[in-house]
Amino acid sequence: MKQWEVVIGIETHAQLATRSKIFSGSSIAFGAQPNVQANAVDIALPGVLPVLNKGAVECAIRFGLAVDGQIAPKSVFARKNYFYPDLPKGYQISQYELPVVLGGQVTIQMGQGDRLTEKTIKLTRAHLEEDAGKSLHEDFHGKTGIDLNRAGTPLLEIVTEPDMRSSTEAVAYARALHALVRWIGICDGNMQEGSFRCDANVSVRPLGQKELGTRREIKNLNSFRFMQQAIDYEVQWQIATIEDGGRIEQATVLFDPDSGETRAMRSKEDAHDYRYFPDPDLLPLIIDREWVELTRANMPELPLAKRDRFVSDYALSSYDAAALTASLDIADYFEAAIAFAGKASAKPCANWVTVDLAARLNKEGKEIGESPVSAQQLGGLVGRIVDNTISNNIAKKVFDVLWDGEYGSADEIIDKQGLRQITDSGAIESLIDSVLAANAAMVAEFRSGKEKAFNALVGQAMKATKGKANPQQVNELLRQKLGQE
Repeated sequence: MKQWEVVIGIETHAQLATRSKIFSGSSIAFGAQPNVQANAVDIALPGVLPVLNKGAVECAIRFGLAVDGQIAPKSVFARKNYFYPDLPKGYQISQYELPVVLGGQVTIQMGQGDRLTEKTIKLTRAHLEEDAGKSLHEDFHGKTGIDLNRAGTPLLEIVTEPDMRSSTEAVAYARALHALVRWIGICDGNMQEGSFRCDANVSVRPLGQKELGTRREIKNLNSFRFMQQAIDYEVQWQIATIEDGGRIEQATVLFDPDSGETRAMRSKEDAHDYRYFPDPDLLPLIIDREWVELTRANMPELPLAKRDRFVSDYALSSYDAAALTASLDIADYFEAAIAFAGKASAKPCANWVTVDLAARLNKEGKEIGESPVSAQQLGGLVGRIVDNTISNNIAKKVFDVLWDGEYGSADEIIDKQGLRQITDSGAIESLIDSVLAANAAMVAEFRSGKEKAFNALVGQAMKATKGKANPQQVNELLRQKLGQE
């Protein structure tokens, strides 16, 4: 049976985090009543002229720096001509031959633990453009309404090379890009509100063939789960079509989450269909070196650099460092906790942030910025585990109290509830003697080779100390008493 290779490229529209539109002063706030955020420029009244938003250009420069792309000293806005009811001018202002960013790359990670692998996805370009309006088909008695609030919203379209070979790689790229644009503050990444939308260009070819197959573009994928499902279905459909003797026609398709299938929307246009030409109302965009360097000076430490620093400075595994740099908020929270707990607590801090705290946040549908337990509070808690003031089990109880907001710090809870760990060897030894005397049958089972009996004896000893004994000390002293050491 013939083997097939999947080829995927992604085009992403990231809505830029400006307060106003790219060529007018209208607000881009989400959720307004239809057509209340569309001024004369947005609705293309005769005689109006576009004025470029400097903030949108700043966002593009930040992105170019973040992906190590080439920021064009001169780029040009073009008119992309097509007719659609929600496009008031009859054309979209975009960039074509001379985009603001050329090249660049995004590193993706896949797998877990020791199986973590990396791959570099090359970018073709990133260009500035305006969004169109929105057609509304509901509650209009068979008619379509037009909302022009989105018309003119600033977008950065980010285009990859066809470097991905599976839906898993495509989703890993989309997640990495989503995290990056949020990290550098150019996009809020809200996929439900349309701030981050992906189109996947999918084709297949016989394994070993260099020539690309005919691609179909899956439009407007607004969730990572839908992206994976859509690509997987499209790949299987294309392979089945070719193997049945059919031919793939270049097309734009939509994904239906209810059926799990893609369906053709229209034949795919090529660049010449849009009749691009430089927009005569806009001067070329000139970005000098000084502007680029000033922007560079205000950039945050980037995810890969921070991840590498977490590995070198805190002796964390690559997997832990990757989890902690999944977002800037998580990374900042971790470092704030470390600053309070001490550098020696890096590994337990990482575990608490990525496991215990993450699980509780996920359960309650909260982001880390909404955590009831502050970084300082968590750092204080981890510090008391590291210095053996409390055990990890007791720490979970303290964490619950902190989450509920009853006390201000772990120390306060530990003192008021009498939770300090018993570390006095003499006191623990005395309790163990009592446990052994009261559980002679378990002792006999252990001596006959049943290791489970030892765990049961540890449980009895911890119960006798109300969980306050140091578990490691209990284990060591119990083995000594039983003649194992």
